[in-house]
Amino acid sequence: MEKTSSKKEQTRKRMLEAASQSFRSHGYSGIGVDGIAKAAGVTSGAFYAHFGSKNKAFNDALDAGLNEVIETIPKLQKEGGAKWLQNFVKYYLGKSHRNDLACGCPLATLSPEVVRTGPETHAAYERKMKKIVELIAHGLQGKSIDECRSRAWSMLGILIGGLTMARAVKTHKATDEIASSIQLSALAVAGKARRIPEVSS
Repeated sequence: MEKTSSKKEQTRKRMLEAASQSFRSHGYSGIGVDGIAKAAGVTSGAFYAHFGSKNKAFNDALDAGLNEVIETIPKLQKEGGAKWLQNFVKYYLGKSHRNDLACGCPLATLSPEVVRTGPETHAAYERKMKKIVELIAHGLQGKSIDECRSRAWSMLGILIGGLTMARAVKTHKATDEIASSIQLSALAVAGKARRIPEVSS
């Protein structure tokens, strides 16, 4: 029974990863159930058995993607110390991340897709985004948490919009110029990072 359950979980995980990468690469309307199933190495029937609908697969992929960000930020803060913010911004606009739609940050690729969804998805997205902003704000220096939170929202907006523009232009020169400019602007808006004190166990 455990082996069957484990196999089912592994299959679902594989399909969720395929759905996530497909939606990030092609957008919601750019990929169908058959394409996602093929990418996962399963049948369309198996896809429906696990998710029920393309919309459910998108919501699950969105949730998993935003959870990735929520899990990653504290790790970056812990590993980078006072330089975590510089490291984060540099990576976000870096060449490897710019060129990786399928496995890149879901904030840039999936946020535009969320706009076209319904109230439930909007609400779920808002909850996760507020958590992400709180984590970033916690790693910024400021007079109040409200100030840090405001700067975190601003920084995220600059990074997401900047990455989208950098990916949209044709020439490498324009891409690099946008990336460099956005890095400077994002860091200026965010202000100084603070070292997150380690919690002793």
